[in-house]
Amino acid sequence: MSTYIVNPVEVRADESSKGSIYKSIVAMGMRSRQINDQIKTQLTERMADVIVDTEETDTPNYDQIAISREFDSIPKPTFLAMREKMDGKIHVKMGEVPAPTQE
Repeated sequence: MSTYIVNPVEVRADESSKGSIYKSIVAMGMRSRQINDQIKTQLTERMADVIVDTEETDTPNYDQIAISREFDSIPKPTFLAMREKMDGKIHVKMGEVPAPTQE
């Protein structure tokens, strides 16, 4: 697994010039959930192709083990979202809050 280097000072300096760091954290969290859902969908599709032999439950299914190891080597969705943010692939755009109407 590769090393992830996130320097909090760089993140804060970058966000102080652009806006709120909290907005970026929310955006990275949302992107992390999207990545997690994509990985889960891919895993489900791959595991659906694996034939499970119900008669022999004592022997390991090597296809399932290989797929599990492949997906275990994928970096965590949080780290992927943080890397996308640091690379400038995630942009935070907040809409304006409408003013309350007086009746």
